[in-house]
Amino acid sequence: MRRNLCAEAIRLAEMLTTLMPDQTEARALLALMLLIDSRRDTRQTPDGDLVLLEDQDRSRWDRAQIERGLALAESALRAQRIGAYAIQAGIAAEHARAIDASRTNWSRIAALYSALLAINPNPVIELNRAVAIAMAEGPARGLSLIEKIEAGGELADYHLMWSAKADLLRRLGDHAKAAEAYRRALQIVKSGPERRFLERRLAQVKGAVH
Repeated sequence: MRRNLCAEAIRLAEMLTTLMPDQTEARALLALMLLIDSRRDTRQTPDGDLVLLEDQDRSRWDRAQIERGLALAESALRAQRIGAYAIQAGIAAEHARAIDASRTNWSRIAALYSALLAINPNPVIELNRAVAIAMAEGPARGLSLIEKIEAGGELADYHLMWSAKADLLRRLGDHAKAAEAYRRALQIVKSGPERRFLERRLAQVKGAVH
């Protein structure tokens, strides 16, 4: 069902770009859909467990969709006025360009999130920017930004903030605090695959503490 819904959404976006060929954001929306959907078959294991973007088998990504999405995203980013969809498509494009996770241009992604935050102030975007900065500049820098977001209180019930904080603490070797943050995320998370992923990570850091 989800595959069919994605295909229909892309079809409607393509129709929109045909009807409104001069609308940059319509092209950008189509680019974003194509780039995100290109990874669809690698997001979960056959058993339904979550596979992080960095661990996905990029040889299984749909290269034809990626090439179309990249061309549309680049066109949107060259427009005189750049909107939110164009920036989001640019972020997705950076992930799609990287032949492996280690070659991801996180500095560029962080800059794009800063641009998105400027036109759409939002704590979730701020969190994504903090994660990108952590990947570009190191976990300590990202953690300091996430702790500022945490202090604001707007994302207290958002499990991805706690899981992001936990991951950075884990990378820094503070396994006890990482376990606390994973537990907080588990109190909130709704998705079964995400819950199982967090439980595995919690077990790992608890094992490291002992």
